[in-house]
Amino acid sequence: MVNSALQYPIYGPEIQCPHCRQTIPALTLTDTYLCPRHGAFEADPDSKELVHLQSGRHWRQWDGEWYRQHTHPDGIRFEIHEALDRLYTQGYRATRVIIADRYKDLVNAYLERSTPWRGQVDPATPPRLYGLPVEFSSSSEEDPQWAVINFNLEKEPGVPVRYPYFRLFE
Repeated sequence: MVNSALQYPIYGPEIQCPHCRQTIPALTLTDTYLCPRHGAFEADPDSKELVHLQSGRHWRQWDGEWYRQHTHPDGIRFEIHEALDRLYTQGYRATRVIIADRYKDLVNAYLERSTPWRGQVDPATPPRLYGLPVEFSSSSEEDPQWAVINFNLEKEPGVPVRYPYFRLFE
Protein backbone atom coordinates (compact mmCIF):
# COMPACT_ATOMS: atom_id res chain seq x y z
CA MET A 1 0.00 0.00 0.00
CA VAL A 2 1.32 3.48 -0.92
CA ASN A 3 1.47 6.13 1.81
CA SER A 4 -0.82 8.96 0.65
CA ALA A 5 1.42 11.55 2.33
CA LEU A 6 4.16 10.68 -0.16
CA GLN A 7 1.88 11.73 -3.05
CA TYR A 8 1.90 15.40 -2.02
CA PRO A 9 4.57 18.12 -1.75
CA ILE A 10 6.19 18.81 1.64
CA TYR A 11 3.39 21.08 2.92
CA GLY A 12 0.61 18.52 2.37
CA PRO A 13 -2.50 18.40 0.14
CA GLU A 14 -3.22 22.15 0.33
CA ILE A 15 -1.74 25.45 1.49
CA GLN A 16 -2.69 29.11 1.66
CA CYS A 17 -1.50 31.03 -1.41
CA PRO A 18 1.25 33.42 -0.24
CA HIS A 19 -0.26 36.20 -2.39
CA CYS A 20 -4.02 35.99 -1.85
CA ARG A 21 -4.23 33.60 1.13
CA GLN A 22 -6.80 31.50 -0.73
CA THR A 23 -6.58 27.75 -0.05
CA ILE A 24 -4.89 26.11 -3.03
CA PRO A 25 -4.45 22.41 -3.82
CA ALA A 26 -1.31 20.43 -4.36
CA LEU A 27 -0.86 18.58 -7.61
CA THR A 28 -0.38 14.93 -6.69
CA LEU A 29 2.91 13.25 -7.45
CA THR A 30 4.62 16.64 -7.94
CA ASP A 31 6.15 19.34 -5.73
CA THR A 32 3.67 21.92 -7.03
CA TYR A 33 0.69 23.87 -5.69
CA LEU A 34 -1.62 25.65 -8.12
CA CYS A 35 -3.43 28.92 -7.42
CA PRO A 36 -6.12 29.83 -9.97
CA ARG A 37 -5.19 33.53 -9.63
CA HIS A 38 -1.40 33.41 -9.26
CA GLY A 39 -0.28 30.24 -11.00
CA ALA A 40 2.11 27.52 -9.88
CA PHE A 41 4.25 27.41 -6.75
CA GLU A 42 6.93 24.77 -6.45
CA ALA A 43 7.90 23.45 -3.01
CA ASP A 44 11.60 22.67 -2.60
CA PRO A 45 11.90 19.84 -0.06
CA ASP A 46 15.59 20.61 0.62
CA SER A 47 15.40 24.36 1.30
CA LYS A 48 11.74 24.27 2.52
CA GLU A 49 11.06 27.23 0.22
CA LEU A 50 8.06 27.81 -1.97
CA VAL A 51 8.99 29.32 -5.34
CA HIS A 52 6.48 31.19 -7.49
CA LEU A 53 7.35 29.86 -10.93
CA GLN A 54 6.26 32.93 -12.94
CA SER A 55 8.15 35.54 -10.89
CA GLY A 56 10.88 33.47 -9.22
CA ARG A 57 9.93 34.90 -5.81
CA HIS A 58 10.81 32.73 -2.85
CA TRP A 59 8.67 32.23 0.26
CA ARG A 60 9.31 30.49 3.58
CA GLN A 61 6.85 29.57 6.29
CA TRP A 62 6.92 30.37 10.02
CA ASP A 63 4.01 29.64 12.38
CA GLY A 64 1.64 29.01 9.47
CA GLU A 65 2.43 32.34 7.75
CA TRP A 66 4.31 32.78 4.47
CA TYR A 67 7.16 35.30 4.35
CA ARG A 68 8.67 36.46 1.09
CA GLN A 69 12.44 36.18 1.00
CA HIS A 70 13.80 39.40 -0.48
CA THR A 71 16.79 39.83 -2.77
CA HIS A 72 16.40 43.56 -3.45
CA PRO A 73 16.17 46.42 -0.94
CA ASP A 74 13.04 47.86 -2.55
CA GLY A 75 11.14 44.65 -1.81
CA ILE A 76 11.69 44.74 1.93
CA ARG A 77 11.25 48.52 2.11
CA PHE A 78 7.91 48.22 0.29
CA GLU A 79 6.80 45.41 2.61
CA ILE A 80 7.65 47.50 5.69
CA HIS A 81 5.78 50.49 4.27
CA GLU A 82 2.69 48.33 3.61
CA ALA A 83 2.83 47.06 7.22
CA LEU A 84 3.03 50.67 8.47
CA ASP A 85 -0.08 51.50 6.41
CA ARG A 86 -1.93 48.53 7.93
CA LEU A 87 -0.97 49.64 11.46
CA TYR A 88 -2.25 53.13 10.74
CA THR A 89 -5.61 51.85 9.50
CA GLN A 90 -5.89 49.68 12.64
CA GLY A 91 -5.35 52.68 14.92
CA TYR A 92 -1.70 52.05 15.85
CA ARG A 93 1.57 53.81 15.29
CA ALA A 94 4.92 52.12 14.96
CA THR A 95 7.64 53.04 17.44
CA ARG A 96 10.50 50.95 16.08
CA VAL A 97 11.30 48.49 13.31
CA ILE A 98 13.47 45.41 13.88
CA ILE A 99 14.81 44.04 10.60
CA ALA A 100 16.20 40.52 10.21
CA ASP A 101 19.98 40.58 10.49
CA ARG A 102 20.30 38.75 7.16
CA TYR A 103 19.09 41.96 5.42
CA LYS A 104 21.64 44.27 7.05
CA ASP A 105 23.85 44.56 3.95
CA LEU A 106 20.82 44.84 1.68
CA VAL A 107 19.14 47.80 3.42
CA ASN A 108 22.08 49.57 5.07
CA ALA A 109 22.53 52.10 2.26
CA TYR A 110 18.84 53.08 2.48
CA LEU A 111 18.79 53.93 6.19
CA GLU A 112 18.69 57.54 7.33
CA ARG A 113 21.58 58.46 9.58
CA SER A 114 21.95 61.49 11.81
CA THR A 115 24.86 63.70 10.75
CA PRO A 116 24.73 66.61 13.20
CA TRP A 117 28.12 68.21 12.63
CA ARG A 118 30.61 68.07 9.75
CA GLY A 119 29.09 64.91 8.32
CA GLN A 120 30.10 62.74 11.27
CA VAL A 121 27.64 59.96 12.09
CA ASP A 122 26.65 59.77 15.76
CA PRO A 123 27.03 56.07 16.72
CA ALA A 124 24.67 56.55 19.69
CA THR A 125 21.77 57.52 17.41
CA PRO A 126 20.17 54.51 15.70
CA PRO A 127 19.63 54.65 11.94
CA ARG A 128 16.07 55.31 10.78
CA LEU A 129 13.71 54.08 8.10
CA TYR A 130 10.56 56.10 7.36
CA GLY A 131 11.44 58.15 10.44
CA LEU A 132 11.46 55.10 12.75
CA PRO A 133 14.49 53.86 14.70
CA VAL A 134 15.89 50.68 13.15
CA GLU A 135 17.51 47.77 14.93
CA PHE A 136 18.68 44.51 13.48
CA SER A 137 17.60 41.19 14.95
CA SER A 138 19.72 38.63 16.69
CA SER A 139 21.21 35.95 14.47
CA SER A 140 19.06 33.11 13.21
CA GLU A 141 21.23 30.69 15.20
CA GLU A 142 20.13 32.45 18.40
CA ASP A 143 16.49 32.83 17.36
CA PRO A 144 15.41 30.63 14.41
CA GLN A 145 12.41 32.80 13.46
CA TRP A 146 14.82 35.39 12.04
CA ALA A 147 15.87 32.92 9.34
CA VAL A 148 12.33 33.26 7.94
CA ILE A 149 10.56 36.43 9.09
CA ASN A 150 11.75 39.71 7.63
CA PHE A 151 10.98 42.37 10.22
CA ASN A 152 8.91 43.19 13.26
CA LEU A 153 7.19 46.49 14.01
CA GLU A 154 6.87 47.57 17.62
CA LYS A 155 3.64 49.47 18.00
CA GLU A 156 1.43 51.42 20.37
CA PRO A 157 -2.12 52.74 20.09
CA GLY A 158 -2.46 56.11 18.41
CA VAL A 159 -1.97 58.05 15.21
CA PRO A 160 1.56 58.46 13.83
CA VAL A 161 3.20 61.84 14.38
CA ARG A 162 3.73 62.09 10.64
CA TYR A 163 1.79 59.99 8.21
CA PRO A 164 2.71 58.36 5.85
CA TYR A 165 5.97 58.12 7.83
CA PHE A 166 7.97 60.05 5.29
CA ARG A 167 7.82 63.48 3.78
CA LEU A 168 7.61 63.82 0.02
CA PHE A 169 8.10 67.58 -0.23
CA GLU A 170 10.01 69.61 2.33
